[in-house]
Amino acid sequence: MAAQDSSSSSLISISHSLYSSLLLILVAVLSSTHASPIKEATIHDLKLAFNQNQLTSRKLVEFYLREIRRLNPLLRGVIEVNPDALYEADKADEERKAKAERSKLDLHGIPILLKDNIATKDKMNTTAGSFALLGSVVPRDAFVVTKLRNAGAIILGKASLSEWAHYRASGAPSGWCGRSGQGKNPYVLSAHTCGSSSGSAISVAANMAAVSLGTETDGSILCPSSFNSVVGIKPTVGLTSRDGVIPITPRQDTVGPMTRSVADAVYVLDAIVGFDHNDEATAKASKYIPYGGYKQFLKPHGLKGKRLGILRNRDSTFTKTFGPHIQTLRRQGAVLMDNLEIANIDVTLNNASSAESLATAAEFKLALNTYLKGLVVSPVRSLADVIAFNKKFSKLEKTAEYGQDLFETAEATNGIDKNVKAALLNLANTSKNVFEKLMRVNKLDAVVFPGLDIVLLLAVGGFPGINVPAGYDSNGQPFGINFGGLKGTEPKLIEIAYGFEQATKIRKPPSFK
Repeated sequence: MAAQDSSSSSLISISHSLYSSLLLILVAVLSSTHASPIKEATIHDLKLAFNQNQLTSRKLVEFYLREIRRLNPLLRGVIEVNPDALYEADKADEERKAKAERSKLDLHGIPILLKDNIATKDKMNTTAGSFALLGSVVPRDAFVVTKLRNAGAIILGKASLSEWAHYRASGAPSGWCGRSGQGKNPYVLSAHTCGSSSGSAISVAANMAAVSLGTETDGSILCPSSFNSVVGIKPTVGLTSRDGVIPITPRQDTVGPMTRSVADAVYVLDAIVGFDHNDEATAKASKYIPYGGYKQFLKPHGLKGKRLGILRNRDSTFTKTFGPHIQTLRRQGAVLMDNLEIANIDVTLNNASSAESLATAAEFKLALNTYLKGLVVSPVRSLADVIAFNKKFSKLEKTAEYGQDLFETAEATNGIDKNVKAALLNLANTSKNVFEKLMRVNKLDAVVFPGLDIVLLLAVGGFPGINVPAGYDSNGQPFGINFGGLKGTEPKLIEIAYGFEQATKIRKPPSFK
């Protein structure tokens, strides 16, 4: 049977006439609510509480469901909850009581939210935030979901996102989708949420879930993590399978964790990496997975001896904002190559952005058509069908003002023609002659950069990156610091990110300002 969007979707359905009043009431309630011991709890904290019989998975899921009911009408971070979440929690509790071997796994009994472009073969929808896929039925769980279930995680629900992973309309705001409306930054409600994995970041930041999964094609994990004060890991492309994930381009798409701590992100990463015969990119990337997993690289002094390149090219406020952090990196034993520059960076990034747009349009049409044709049931079977749906039901989608120019550009493409091949060559040369050269000439373990300056270079090269909360501006808006490296260097990046986090411990709960 097709998944139904019934009681769960009502969580995010509020009338515009009540919105202002609701916002004021919720902010007042949030300001006066005493913090629960579950709030801000790490996976380690939760597992300890399980083992000491101070907490059950049922109580934990009930807590998050209450928080979703309380906060989601304001934040719009969740599209729907799993009607079987409590059943899954009871099963986890029974396994723990029976001392089942898998109850010792790091994610056993831990609730997780999935971005709504990650397929689940259950009672929930997988729609990329669009009504066009409401009621569609996927053939199986996404491979990363199978891995999570095998690890004992509880699938709590689906997080909102920028509709179609922000690849429908160039003018649509971040965090907006037809099914759930506009996501809100829990720190400053009027502030930017950034990136298409906005709901995953919002929900974890606001303690509506323990951990979450996001996806990134270009900035969609790193950017919302930065803007919502959470940790985000963008893995090397192919390290995590994209099977069952609504695609943008397989050349750049990757699935990664978004959490409140580096350790939690690493626990999730350990659970979801691995070879999948349905995603050929995983065959090559699997060689990067270290024996014993990634948890071994959670070293408090992981910065010691690391060669870090500090990129300041395009940020005039870098010294003022990140100056203290540069000193922290030095004090923790990192060897800094400061004031590194990428020659002609503006021209380089503009050329790469143009080539990325050209190549992605053609790749998106091919990849999406393949995904849609593989669905068991679907109202749409091609990109052309989706475009027609949006035109017919523009009032339902409420997106007429944003249009669908990216869709229409992609539909007009005709496979991987000579122009696309030239664009792909451009991107390969940029990766080799700019980012890889910068890393190798300077013998760097990682580059350090603020904001989104070189996220594009990580994206087009399939390189990994980690965002860690780095502070809050005068208005309370969070910002992060990013560490990027060459393919397969997640172990080094984890050491660096964890070392920075433990030395600074900057993250704080949201203020709902």
